This record gives sequence, structure tokens and C-alpha cells, in this order.
Amino acid sequence: MEIFNPTNAIIPAMRKAIDAELAQIEADEDVRIVFAVESGSRAWGFPSPDSDYDVRFIYARPVDWYLTIEPGRDVIERPISDELDVSGWDIRKALGLLIKPNPVMLEWLSSPIHYRWSPDACNRLTAFAETTAFGRSCLYHYLHLGERQQRVYAEGKSTVNLKKYFYMVRPGLFNADCCITLR
Repeated sequence: MEIFNPTNAIIPAMRKAIDAELAQIEADEDVRIVFAVESGSRAWGFPSPDSDYDVRFIYARPVDWYLTIEPGRDVIERPISDELDVSGWDIRKALGLLIKPNPVMLEWLSSPIHYRWSPDACNRLTAFAETTAFGRSCLYHYLHLGERQQRVYAEGKSTVNLKKYFYMVRPGLFNADCCITLR
């Protein structure tokens, strides 16, 4: 059995295309990407032949953008192509979600596949997450996610795609890790 190796999960041509897309986003949107990771099945170690690349990122805008009375849009989303699904959140939004806490940020910060990674900023974000995220919050988030996945992909269906079963089980697996590592 082959062990998942995240460094082999992204073929060089695709990594180059993703790097180009991220650079284009920085230029078009006047942002600096703090980190960008793979968040889908490739990061989980089970891509299928039809899996796209789920690139998620956190970005920061110039200081003046944050000093306005009317806040701007805090999400950047690119149209989904056959292979790329690229979207990101503003750092202010990300910090607000960490305070709630929102376990999605924990997943992004723990992704084994990095496209862009600022060690200092990411270490600080991870340390902040460890002070705000609690196992109970993760438990409820992933419990509800697993229940939703079961309703969407299996309930009332006579056949279920094998990959969809993993979508139903994965929240429990990540939840177990989340509850162990967070207080």
C-alpha cells in the first residue's frame, strides 16, 4: 500500500498553473497572499481522477483598505474551471472566524500541501487558533457537517459513490484530531 506523500500530490505543471493564478490574483486585487493551501481531497490523500484542485488562501490588502467607513468585500473567488477551484478570505475575516471559532481555518492551517506559506504569519495564526478554538466547538461543527453530508449524499439513495462515504466519515476523523489537539 502506497503511503500518502503530499509533495507528490500536485504535478509540477499544475503547481506552476496555481502559482500563476495566485500571482494574477495578487496583481488584479492588490493583495498579498499570506498563505495558500490545498483544502480538498488532494490534501486529504484521496483524490479521484475527476478531482479538481481546491486552492484556499488568506490575503491582506493595503492598510488604507482597512481604514474605510464602508468595508469592502472580504472574499476573493475565481470562477471554477475544470481543474481549479480558487478562493480566499481577507485576513480580517479569517481572524474573525478564528475567534468564533471556525474549524475551517484549522483545516487550512493544517493542510499538508502549501502553495504559499509565510512561516512567521502562519505560526502566529496557528498559535492564535490554539487559544481560541475549543474541542467542543469542533465537535459540534463536525458532527453537524457529518450529518449534513449523510443527508445530502446517502439518505434515500439506493447507491452511493464510494468517495461520498468518505465525505460522510471525514468530519468524524478530523473532529477526533481537532478534539485531541485543542482544549
